[in-house]
Amino acid sequence: MQPSHPESLSGSASGSDSASAASTHADVDADARREPGSGADVPGVGTAEQIVDDPAEITPAWMTAALRGANGAGDVEVRAVSHEPIGTGQIGSSYRFRLEYAPGRDTTADGAPAPRTLVVKMGAGDPGGRDVVRRGYRKEVGFYARLARDARINIPRCWQAAISPDSRAFTLVLADAAPARPGSQEDGCDEARATDAVRALAGLHASFWNSELLAAESDWLPRPQDAELAFMAELLVATTKDFGDRFAGVLDQRDVDTLHRAAALTYQWESGWRAPFTLLHGDYRLDNLMFPAQGPGVLTVDWQTITIGLPARDLAYFLSTALPPAVRRAAEHRLVAAYHERLVELGVTGYSAEQCFTDYRSGMLHGPLITVLGCMFAAGVRSERSDRMFLSMARGICAALRDLESLDLIAGS
Repeated sequence: MQPSHPESLSGSASGSDSASAASTHADVDADARREPGSGADVPGVGTAEQIVDDPAEITPAWMTAALRGANGAGDVEVRAVSHEPIGTGQIGSSYRFRLEYAPGRDTTADGAPAPRTLVVKMGAGDPGGRDVVRRGYRKEVGFYARLARDARINIPRCWQAAISPDSRAFTLVLADAAPARPGSQEDGCDEARATDAVRALAGLHASFWNSELLAAESDWLPRPQDAELAFMAELLVATTKDFGDRFAGVLDQRDVDTLHRAAALTYQWESGWRAPFTLLHGDYRLDNLMFPAQGPGVLTVDWQTITIGLPARDLAYFLSTALPPAVRRAAEHRLVAAYHERLVELGVTGYSAEQCFTDYRSGMLHGPLITVLGCMFAAGVRSERSDRMFLSMARGICAALRDLESLDLIAGS
C-alpha cells in the first residue's frame, strides 16, 4: 500500500447505475456468466507482443491493435501517440497516452468517439527485482481479464490486459478518469460521498456473494489457507512493535495498545471465519476511489490487493479510515444500513441487517492488518505526507475498534 497510487489516476467516473465508454459497470446477464470450473489461465494472459516495459515501445500500430482487440473499437486507426508519466511509479508505472487518429478512423464499432487519452500501466524497476510485487500484478490483471465483467461496480474500462508467465511484466490499457479526482485519506470525506462509496462496494460484494465463480479462479486467487493466515498474524505481531516504535511519542499509547491487542487476535479472527464470503477489494480507501466533481458515481481503481474473505472487512476498513471518528460515530449505522440495503437490492438473501452490523464490527480487524503492514513494508520512500496518512488511518481504526468493542467480540467468539 502506498500513500498515493499511480493507478488512482486511471479510469473514468460515470453514473452509478450505467456504463459508458470510459467505465465498466458490469451487470452481466446470467447466460453470459462463466460456469464454475472454467478456470483462469493467469498468469499468462495476453501475448508477448502486448506486454511492454517501456512506454517508448508503444507505437501507433501497437495502440491501434489494443483498441481493436477483444474489447473491439472497430476500424479505428491511431496515427500518432505521445505520453507523460502520472503518479509515483513505485509499485508499477503509469502513463497517460494522447492519441491522434487517421482522418475518418476515430469512431468505435458502436459509433462512439474513440478515446483521445488512455492510461497504460506496466511494471516498474528491474524485472529481476519484482518478486514482492508480482503477486499484485497477477491479481490486477486477473481481475480485469477474468472478473471485471461480472463485477457490478464502476471501474475503468480495460481495453487490453496482458501479463508474462512469471508475472514480472504486465501491461494494462485503461480508460482515463480525468477530470474525476481521487479522494484524500488526510482530508477524509463527508457522509454523501461515503454513501456513494459503500453502495458501490455492495455492488462488488453482491456480484460474488458466496459464489462458486470464485472457485474457477483458484489457480491465481486461492482462498487463504491456515499456514498463510498464521504467518501473516505472526508477522503482524512483530511489525506492530516496529510501527509503535516508529511513531513513539506521536501515536497515543492507548492506540498503540489497541494495535497490539488487535495483532494478537488476528489469527483467531481470520481462522474462525467461514461465511459469508465474497471478492474483497482489500484496500478500499479514499485514495483508490475516483469521485466526479458533482453527484454520485464513484469509480474504483487499484485491484492489486483483491482476496476472498468476509465482505464487511472492506466496509469496516473504508468507514474507519475515510471518516473522522466523530463523523463515523454519528453516521455509521446509516452507512452500514445503506450498504446492506444495496446488497438486498442486488439479490443477496439470508443476510440480516443485524448480522451485517455484527460483521462490520468484526471486520474492523482488517484495518490494523493493512495499515501496519502497508506502512512498514511500503516500497516508496518514507515522507511526512505518508506518515500523516498512516497515523490518520491508525487513529481512526483504533477509535473504531474501541467504540465498537470489536476486540472483545473476537476474543469471545
